[in-house]
Formats: sequence, structure tokens, C-alpha cells
Amino acid sequence: MPKSKPTHPKGQLSVIPRIERLLTEQTSVILRAVDAKVSAQDQKIESRFAALDRHLEERLVAQDIRILAAVDRRLEKMEERFAKSLDDLTKTLDKFLKRLTDIEEEFIFLKEDLKRVKAVIREKLGVSLD
Repeated sequence: MPKSKPTHPKGQLSVIPRIERLLTEQTSVILRAVDAKVSAQDQKIESRFAALDRHLEERLVAQDIRILAAVDRRLEKMEERFAKSLDDLTKTLDKFLKRLTDIEEEFIFLKEDLKRVKAVIREKLGVSLD
């Protein structure tokens, strides 16, 4: 039987392992370059997120301050209205108490006058109204 001839010439057999080694090295270099690019992108993204976080935090703090200032203003207005209402109520109560006191004093005076009238009637007419 005739011997089969190898499909690859003898020189090509030694080239395949070299090509495989070169491809492995090239893949390694490409992967390192991609890793470097991805790392750089990650750092950029992280720095952008950090900047965005700082910006959002500043905005939230500013918004909190505005909200608290608005709440403070509304509370001050409510306190003013409450104080005015309380003052009005106090004035009304003072007026009422003065009128009540005046009526009590008038009642005392009328009682004394009635006692005197009864005394005069008893003295002049001899009739007791008690």
C-alpha cells in the first residue's frame, strides 16, 4: 500500500504551535487592553456618580432648607393668629368680667338701698316687709 502523504507539509507542523502561542499572547494583550478600558470607564462612571451624589445631596439640603423656612413662616403666621385670637379672647373676658363686677356692685348698692327703703317704710308706716 502506498503510504499516505501528510496533508500538511513538515514545515507547517511547527508553525501551528507558534501561531497558537501568538494567538494566546494576542488574546492576552487584547484582554488586558479591554480590562484597562473598562477600568477607566468604571472610574469615569464612578466619578460621575460621586459628582451626581454630591449634587443631589446639595439640592436636597437646599430643598430641605426651603421647606423648613416655609414651614417656619407658616408656623409664625399661625402663632400670630393664635396670639391675636387669644388677645381678643382675653379682652372679651376682661370686658365681660368688668360688666359682671359692675352688675355685682350695682346689685350690692340696690340691696343697700332696698334695706334703707324697708327701714323707712317700717319706721313711717310701721309695716315690716321681711
